[in-house]
Amino acid sequence: AKSHAALTVYKQAAGYLISVLYCSVVCLVDLARAQRRCALQTMAGLEMLSFNIKDGYLEGILRGFKSGLLTVPEYNNLCQCESLEDIKLNLTSSDYGSYLANEASPLYTTTIVEKCTQKLVDDWNHMRCQADEKLAMFLDYCTYGHMIDNVVLIVTGTLHERDVQELLDKCHPLGMFDSIATLAVAQNMRELYRLVLVDTPLAPYFSENLTHEDLDEMNIEIMRNTLYKAYLDDFAQFCHSLGGTTAEVMSDLLAFETDRRALNITLNSIGTELTRDDRKKLYSNFGLLYPHGHNELAGAEDFDQIRAAMEKVPAYAAIFSKLGFGESQMLDKLLYEEEVKRCRDTYEQQFHYAVFYAYMKLREQEIRNIMWISECVAQDQKSRISDGIVYTF
Repeated sequence: AKSHAALTVYKQAAGYLISVLYCSVVCLVDLARAQRRCALQTMAGLEMLSFNIKDGYLEGILRGFKSGLLTVPEYNNLCQCESLEDIKLNLTSSDYGSYLANEASPLYTTTIVEKCTQKLVDDWNHMRCQADEKLAMFLDYCTYGHMIDNVVLIVTGTLHERDVQELLDKCHPLGMFDSIATLAVAQNMRELYRLVLVDTPLAPYFSENLTHEDLDEMNIEIMRNTLYKAYLDDFAQFCHSLGGTTAEVMSDLLAFETDRRALNITLNSIGTELTRDDRKKLYSNFGLLYPHGHNELAGAEDFDQIRAAMEKVPAYAAIFSKLGFGESQMLDKLLYEEEVKRCRDTYEQQFHYAVFYAYMKLREQEIRNIMWISECVAQDQKSRISDGIVYTF
Protein backbone atom coordinates (compact mmCIF):
# COMPACT_ATOMS: atom_id res chain seq x y z
CA ALA A 1 0.00 0.00 0.00
CA LYS A 2 2.85 2.35 0.88
CA SER A 3 4.61 1.66 -2.45
CA HIS A 4 1.38 2.30 -4.32
CA ALA A 5 0.92 5.67 -2.55
CA ALA A 6 4.55 6.64 -3.29
CA LEU A 7 4.09 5.76 -6.97
CA THR A 8 1.01 7.97 -7.11
CA VAL A 9 2.94 10.87 -5.56
CA TYR A 10 5.79 10.39 -8.04
CA LYS A 11 3.35 10.43 -10.99
CA GLN A 12 1.70 13.62 -9.74
CA ALA A 13 5.08 15.27 -9.26
CA ALA A 14 6.24 14.19 -12.74
CA GLY A 15 3.03 15.52 -14.30
CA TYR A 16 3.46 18.82 -12.51
CA LEU A 17 7.09 19.04 -13.61
CA ILE A 18 6.15 18.32 -17.24
CA SER A 19 3.47 21.05 -17.10
CA VAL A 20 6.00 23.52 -15.72
CA LEU A 21 8.55 22.61 -18.41
CA TYR A 22 5.92 22.91 -21.16
CA CYS A 23 4.82 26.35 -19.93
CA SER A 24 8.45 27.43 -19.75
CA VAL A 25 9.12 26.31 -23.32
CA VAL A 26 6.00 28.10 -24.58
CA CYS A 27 7.05 31.29 -22.79
CA LEU A 28 10.56 31.05 -24.24
CA VAL A 29 9.20 30.55 -27.77
CA ASP A 30 6.85 33.51 -27.40
CA LEU A 31 9.69 35.62 -26.04
CA ALA A 32 11.96 34.62 -28.95
CA ARG A 33 9.23 35.53 -31.46
CA ALA A 34 8.67 38.88 -29.78
CA GLN A 35 12.40 39.62 -29.82
CA ARG A 36 12.61 38.64 -33.48
CA ARG A 37 9.71 40.95 -34.37
CA CYS A 38 11.35 43.74 -32.42
CA ALA A 39 14.69 43.10 -34.15
CA LEU A 40 13.07 43.11 -37.59
CA GLN A 41 11.30 46.38 -36.84
CA THR A 42 14.56 47.88 -35.58
CA MET A 43 16.42 46.64 -38.67
CA ALA A 44 13.78 48.14 -40.96
CA GLY A 45 14.08 51.46 -39.19
CA LEU A 46 17.88 51.38 -39.38
CA GLU A 47 17.72 50.42 -43.06
CA MET A 48 15.59 53.47 -43.82
CA LEU A 49 17.84 55.63 -41.69
CA SER A 50 20.99 54.42 -43.41
CA PHE A 51 19.40 54.95 -46.83
CA ASN A 52 18.74 58.59 -46.01
CA ILE A 53 22.27 59.07 -44.73
CA LYS A 54 23.88 57.69 -47.88
CA ASP A 55 21.35 58.20 -50.66
CA GLY A 56 18.56 60.44 -49.34
CA TYR A 57 20.00 63.59 -50.92
CA LEU A 58 20.23 62.03 -54.38
CA GLU A 59 16.73 60.58 -54.14
CA GLY A 60 15.46 64.08 -53.34
CA ILE A 61 17.39 65.48 -56.31
CA LEU A 62 16.02 62.73 -58.53
CA ARG A 63 12.40 63.39 -57.55
CA GLY A 64 13.04 67.02 -58.40
CA PHE A 65 14.29 65.98 -61.85
CA LYS A 66 11.22 63.78 -62.25
CA SER A 67 8.88 66.70 -61.56
CA GLY A 68 10.34 68.39 -64.64
CA LEU A 69 9.02 65.75 -67.04
CA LEU A 70 6.48 67.05 -69.55
CA THR A 71 2.80 66.82 -68.62
CA VAL A 72 -0.23 66.17 -70.83
CA PRO A 73 -1.08 69.92 -71.23
CA GLU A 74 2.51 70.58 -72.33
CA TYR A 75 2.28 67.77 -74.89
CA ASN A 76 -0.99 69.25 -76.15
CA ASN A 77 0.78 72.56 -76.70
CA LEU A 78 3.58 70.84 -78.61
CA CYS A 79 1.05 69.09 -80.82
CA GLN A 80 -0.29 72.49 -81.92
CA CYS A 81 3.09 73.70 -83.18
CA GLU A 82 3.45 74.58 -86.85
CA SER A 83 7.25 74.52 -87.08
CA LEU A 84 10.34 73.35 -85.22
CA GLU A 85 10.89 76.93 -84.04
CA ASP A 86 7.47 76.76 -82.36
CA ILE A 87 8.52 73.54 -80.64
CA LYS A 88 11.67 75.24 -79.39
CA LEU A 89 9.57 78.14 -78.09
CA ASN A 90 7.20 75.78 -76.25
CA LEU A 91 10.12 73.92 -74.67
CA THR A 92 11.61 77.19 -73.37
CA SER A 93 9.63 76.94 -70.13
CA SER A 94 10.62 73.27 -69.60
CA ASP A 95 13.86 71.72 -68.36
CA TYR A 96 15.11 71.77 -71.94
CA GLY A 97 14.87 75.56 -72.25
CA SER A 98 18.48 76.36 -71.39
CA TYR A 99 19.75 73.64 -73.74
CA LEU A 100 17.85 74.98 -76.76
CA ALA A 101 18.10 78.71 -76.00
CA ASN A 102 21.22 79.37 -78.09
CA GLU A 103 20.29 77.22 -81.08
CA ALA A 104 19.92 79.37 -84.19
CA SER A 105 17.54 78.77 -87.08
CA PRO A 106 17.07 76.68 -89.09
CA LEU A 107 16.46 73.97 -86.52
CA TYR A 108 16.56 70.24 -87.25
CA THR A 109 14.98 67.33 -85.42
CA THR A 110 18.40 65.84 -84.73
CA THR A 111 19.47 69.06 -83.00
CA ILE A 112 16.42 69.07 -80.72
CA VAL A 113 16.88 65.41 -79.83
CA GLU A 114 20.60 65.89 -79.19
CA LYS A 115 19.98 68.79 -76.78
CA CYS A 116 17.20 66.93 -74.96
CA THR A 117 19.48 63.91 -74.58
CA GLN A 118 22.16 66.16 -73.14
CA LYS A 119 19.77 67.10 -70.34
CA LEU A 120 19.46 63.42 -69.36
CA VAL A 121 23.23 62.94 -69.57
CA ASP A 122 23.92 65.97 -67.35
CA ASP A 123 21.39 64.80 -64.76
CA TRP A 124 22.85 61.29 -64.76
CA ASN A 125 26.46 62.44 -64.49
CA HIS A 126 25.53 64.82 -61.65
CA MET A 127 24.00 61.95 -59.67
CA ARG A 128 26.78 59.52 -60.56
CA CYS A 129 29.50 61.86 -59.28
CA GLN A 130 27.87 62.14 -55.85
CA ALA A 131 26.60 58.58 -55.43
CA ASP A 132 27.65 56.18 -52.71
CA GLU A 133 29.49 53.01 -53.78
CA LYS A 134 26.44 50.74 -54.16
CA LEU A 135 24.30 53.39 -55.84
CA ALA A 136 27.19 54.32 -58.15
CA MET A 137 27.47 50.68 -59.24
CA PHE A 138 23.69 50.57 -59.79
CA LEU A 139 23.83 53.71 -61.95
CA ASP A 140 26.68 52.19 -63.96
CA TYR A 141 24.66 49.03 -64.55
CA CYS A 142 21.85 51.16 -65.97
CA THR A 143 24.21 52.48 -68.68
CA TYR A 144 25.69 49.15 -69.81
CA GLY A 145 22.80 48.65 -72.24
CA HIS A 146 23.79 51.88 -74.00
CA MET A 147 27.38 50.62 -74.22
CA ILE A 148 26.20 47.45 -75.94
CA ASP A 149 24.11 49.48 -78.41
CA ASN A 150 27.09 51.74 -79.15
CA VAL A 151 29.39 48.76 -79.80
CA VAL A 152 26.86 47.24 -82.19
CA LEU A 153 26.35 50.60 -83.94
CA ILE A 154 30.09 51.08 -84.53
CA VAL A 155 30.66 47.51 -85.73
CA THR A 156 27.61 47.58 -88.03
CA GLY A 157 28.58 50.97 -89.46
CA THR A 158 32.13 49.80 -90.09
CA LEU A 159 30.79 46.75 -91.90
CA HIS A 160 29.00 49.14 -94.27
CA GLU A 161 32.12 51.31 -94.63
CA ARG A 162 30.64 54.31 -92.81
CA ASP A 163 32.89 57.07 -91.48
CA VAL A 164 33.91 56.33 -87.87
CA GLN A 165 33.47 59.93 -86.71
CA GLU A 166 29.96 60.00 -88.16
CA LEU A 167 29.16 56.82 -86.21
CA LEU A 168 30.63 58.23 -83.00
CA ASP A 169 28.34 61.25 -83.30
CA LYS A 170 25.35 58.90 -83.36
CA CYS A 171 26.42 56.97 -80.25
CA HIS A 172 24.53 57.53 -77.00
CA PRO A 173 26.64 59.69 -74.64
CA LEU A 174 25.87 57.49 -71.63
CA GLY A 175 27.39 54.49 -73.40
CA MET A 176 30.73 56.02 -74.37
CA PHE A 177 34.12 54.66 -73.23
CA ASP A 178 37.72 55.59 -74.05
CA SER A 179 38.56 52.96 -76.66
CA ILE A 180 35.26 52.97 -78.55
CA ALA A 181 36.76 54.55 -81.69
CA THR A 182 39.11 51.57 -82.20
CA LEU A 183 36.20 49.14 -82.59
CA ALA A 184 36.48 49.59 -86.36
CA VAL A 185 39.62 47.42 -86.56
CA ALA A 186 37.97 44.21 -85.31
CA GLN A 187 37.08 41.46 -87.77
CA ASN A 188 35.49 38.97 -85.36
CA MET A 189 34.26 38.83 -81.77
CA ARG A 190 37.53 37.45 -80.42
CA GLU A 191 39.46 40.41 -81.86
CA LEU A 192 36.74 42.76 -80.64
CA TYR A 193 37.33 41.50 -77.11
CA ARG A 194 41.13 41.24 -77.20
CA LEU A 195 41.87 44.59 -78.85
CA VAL A 196 39.16 46.84 -77.45
CA LEU A 197 36.71 45.57 -74.85
CA VAL A 198 38.94 43.70 -72.42
CA ASP A 199 39.28 46.80 -70.21
CA THR A 200 35.63 47.88 -70.33
CA PRO A 201 32.69 46.88 -68.07
CA LEU A 202 31.37 44.76 -70.96
CA ALA A 203 34.38 42.42 -70.85
CA PRO A 204 32.70 39.67 -68.74
CA TYR A 205 29.75 39.51 -71.15
CA PHE A 206 32.02 39.19 -74.18
CA SER A 207 34.46 36.71 -72.66
CA GLU A 208 31.65 34.21 -72.11
CA ASN A 209 30.43 34.41 -75.71
CA LEU A 210 33.53 34.58 -77.89
CA THR A 211 33.53 33.01 -81.34
CA HIS A 212 35.89 33.06 -84.31
CA GLU A 213 33.04 33.82 -86.73
CA ASP A 214 33.40 36.91 -88.87
CA LEU A 215 31.17 39.85 -88.02
CA ASP A 216 28.35 39.95 -90.57
CA GLU A 217 24.75 41.20 -90.30
CA MET A 218 23.37 38.04 -88.71
CA ASN A 219 26.26 37.50 -86.31
CA ILE A 220 26.15 41.12 -85.14
CA GLU A 221 22.47 40.84 -84.18
CA ILE A 222 23.14 37.54 -82.44
CA MET A 223 26.03 39.23 -80.63
CA ARG A 224 23.77 42.09 -79.50
CA ASN A 225 21.11 39.79 -78.09
CA THR A 226 23.64 37.44 -76.48
CA LEU A 227 25.31 40.38 -74.74
CA TYR A 228 21.97 41.74 -73.59
CA LYS A 229 21.07 38.35 -72.16
CA ALA A 230 24.32 38.21 -70.16
CA TYR A 231 23.93 41.84 -69.09
CA LEU A 232 20.31 41.51 -67.90
CA ASP A 233 21.08 38.28 -66.02
CA ASP A 234 24.01 39.99 -64.30
CA PHE A 235 21.97 43.14 -63.53
CA ALA A 236 19.19 41.03 -62.01
CA GLN A 237 21.68 39.18 -59.77
CA PHE A 238 23.20 42.48 -58.63
CA CYS A 239 19.77 43.91 -57.74
CA HIS A 240 18.94 40.71 -55.86
CA SER A 241 22.16 41.10 -53.85
CA LEU A 242 21.04 44.60 -52.80
CA GLY A 243 17.89 43.12 -51.25
CA GLY A 244 14.95 45.04 -49.80
CA THR A 245 12.61 47.18 -51.87
CA THR A 246 15.24 47.66 -54.58
CA ALA A 247 15.36 43.92 -55.29
CA GLU A 248 11.56 43.65 -55.23
CA VAL A 249 10.83 46.55 -57.59
CA MET A 250 13.75 45.98 -59.95
CA SER A 251 12.87 42.31 -60.35
CA ASP A 252 9.53 43.42 -61.82
CA LEU A 253 11.09 46.03 -64.12
CA LEU A 254 13.86 43.74 -65.37
CA ALA A 255 11.44 40.84 -65.84
CA PHE A 256 9.36 43.03 -68.14
CA GLU A 257 12.47 44.15 -70.02
CA THR A 258 13.72 40.61 -70.60
CA ASP A 259 10.25 39.39 -71.65
CA ARG A 260 9.96 42.25 -74.13
CA ARG A 261 13.34 41.35 -75.58
CA ALA A 262 12.27 37.70 -75.89
CA LEU A 263 9.16 38.85 -77.76
CA ASN A 264 11.15 41.09 -80.11
CA ILE A 265 13.75 38.39 -80.78
CA THR A 266 10.98 35.99 -81.76
CA LEU A 267 9.22 38.53 -83.99
CA ASN A 268 12.45 39.53 -85.76
CA SER A 269 13.63 35.95 -86.28
CA ILE A 270 10.52 34.72 -88.11
CA GLY A 271 11.57 33.67 -91.59
CA THR A 272 15.31 33.71 -90.78
CA GLU A 273 17.91 30.97 -90.41
CA LEU A 274 17.62 30.94 -86.60
CA THR A 275 16.50 27.57 -85.28
CA ARG A 276 14.39 26.87 -82.20
CA ASP A 277 17.51 26.19 -80.13
CA ASP A 278 19.20 29.35 -81.40
CA ARG A 279 16.26 31.43 -80.20
CA LYS A 280 16.23 29.83 -76.76
CA LYS A 281 19.92 30.63 -76.30
CA LEU A 282 19.12 34.33 -76.73
CA TYR A 283 16.37 34.40 -74.08
CA SER A 284 17.30 35.45 -70.54
CA ASN A 285 17.08 33.04 -67.63
CA PHE A 286 14.35 34.86 -65.71
CA GLY A 287 11.12 36.76 -66.29
CA LEU A 288 7.42 35.94 -66.33
CA LEU A 289 7.83 33.93 -69.53
CA TYR A 290 10.65 31.79 -68.15
CA PRO A 291 10.76 28.86 -68.79
CA HIS A 292 7.46 27.64 -70.30
CA GLY A 293 6.74 30.80 -72.27
CA HIS A 294 10.22 30.67 -73.77
CA ASN A 295 9.60 27.13 -75.00
CA GLU A 296 6.45 28.24 -76.81
CA LEU A 297 8.02 31.39 -78.24
CA ALA A 298 11.00 29.41 -79.52
CA GLY A 299 8.66 27.25 -81.61
CA ALA A 300 6.38 30.06 -82.83
CA GLU A 301 6.28 30.55 -86.60
CA ASP A 302 3.86 33.46 -86.99
CA PHE A 303 2.39 36.36 -85.01
CA ASP A 304 -0.73 34.45 -83.97
CA GLN A 305 1.35 31.73 -82.30
CA ILE A 306 3.43 34.40 -80.54
CA ARG A 307 0.25 36.07 -79.36
CA ALA A 308 -1.12 32.79 -78.02
CA ALA A 309 2.08 32.20 -76.04
CA MET A 310 2.10 35.73 -74.58
CA GLU A 311 -1.58 35.69 -73.61
CA LYS A 312 -0.97 32.76 -71.24
CA VAL A 313 0.70 35.26 -68.90
CA PRO A 314 -2.05 37.43 -67.30
CA ALA A 315 0.14 40.56 -67.21
CA TYR A 316 0.66 40.37 -70.98
CA ALA A 317 -2.82 39.12 -71.83
CA ALA A 318 -4.10 42.56 -70.80
CA ILE A 319 -1.70 44.20 -73.28
CA PHE A 320 -2.64 41.94 -76.19
CA SER A 321 -6.35 42.37 -75.44
CA LYS A 322 -5.96 46.01 -76.56
CA LEU A 323 -4.43 44.84 -79.81
CA GLY A 324 -6.87 44.02 -82.57
CA PHE A 325 -6.07 41.27 -85.05
CA GLY A 326 -3.86 42.59 -87.82
CA GLU A 327 -2.59 45.50 -85.67
CA SER A 328 0.83 44.09 -84.79
CA GLN A 329 2.42 47.43 -85.74
CA MET A 330 0.84 48.98 -82.61
CA LEU A 331 2.51 46.48 -80.30
CA ASP A 332 5.59 48.63 -79.67
CA LYS A 333 3.48 51.53 -78.42
CA LEU A 334 1.50 49.28 -76.08
CA LEU A 335 4.73 47.86 -74.65
CA TYR A 336 6.13 51.36 -74.14
CA GLU A 337 2.91 52.34 -72.34
CA GLU A 338 3.25 49.33 -70.06
CA GLU A 339 6.88 50.20 -69.34
CA VAL A 340 5.95 53.81 -68.49
CA LYS A 341 3.19 52.60 -66.16
CA ARG A 342 5.59 50.33 -64.29
CA CYS A 343 8.17 53.10 -64.04
CA ARG A 344 5.59 55.52 -62.66
CA ASP A 345 4.62 53.00 -60.01
CA THR A 346 8.19 52.91 -58.64
CA TYR A 347 7.68 56.41 -57.24
CA GLU A 348 4.91 55.16 -54.95
CA GLN A 349 7.62 53.80 -52.63
CA GLN A 350 10.73 55.31 -51.05
CA PHE A 351 14.18 54.17 -49.94
CA HIS A 352 15.11 52.15 -53.04
CA TYR A 353 17.23 52.53 -56.18
CA ALA A 354 14.63 51.56 -58.78
CA VAL A 355 13.49 55.20 -59.06
CA PHE A 356 16.82 56.03 -60.73
CA TYR A 357 16.33 53.34 -63.37
CA ALA A 358 12.74 54.50 -63.84
CA TYR A 359 13.83 58.11 -64.32
CA MET A 360 16.18 57.12 -67.14
CA LYS A 361 13.42 55.14 -68.88
CA LEU A 362 10.84 57.93 -68.48
CA ARG A 363 13.23 60.60 -69.74
CA GLU A 364 14.18 58.45 -72.73
CA GLN A 365 10.50 57.96 -73.54
CA GLU A 366 9.97 61.70 -73.34
CA ILE A 367 12.82 62.25 -75.80
CA ARG A 368 11.24 59.72 -78.17
CA ASN A 369 7.96 61.64 -77.89
CA ILE A 370 9.66 64.94 -78.71
CA MET A 371 11.46 63.35 -81.66
CA TRP A 372 8.18 61.92 -82.99
CA ILE A 373 6.37 65.25 -82.66
CA SER A 374 9.26 67.12 -84.31
CA GLU A 375 9.40 64.69 -87.24
CA CYS A 376 5.63 64.91 -87.78
CA VAL A 377 5.76 68.72 -87.74
CA ALA A 378 8.82 68.86 -90.03
CA GLN A 379 7.21 66.48 -92.55
CA ASP A 380 3.77 68.11 -92.35
CA GLN A 381 2.16 64.97 -90.92
CA LYS A 382 0.48 66.51 -87.88
CA SER A 383 -2.49 64.18 -88.18
CA ARG A 384 -0.25 61.29 -87.11
CA ILE A 385 1.21 62.95 -84.01
CA SER A 386 -1.13 61.22 -81.57
CA ASP A 387 -0.21 57.79 -82.97
CA GLY A 388 3.29 57.83 -81.50
CA ILE A 389 3.02 59.70 -78.18
CA VAL A 390 3.26 57.76 -74.93
CA TYR A 391 2.41 60.11 -72.07
CA THR A 392 4.73 59.79 -69.10
CA PHE A 393 2.74 61.75 -66.51
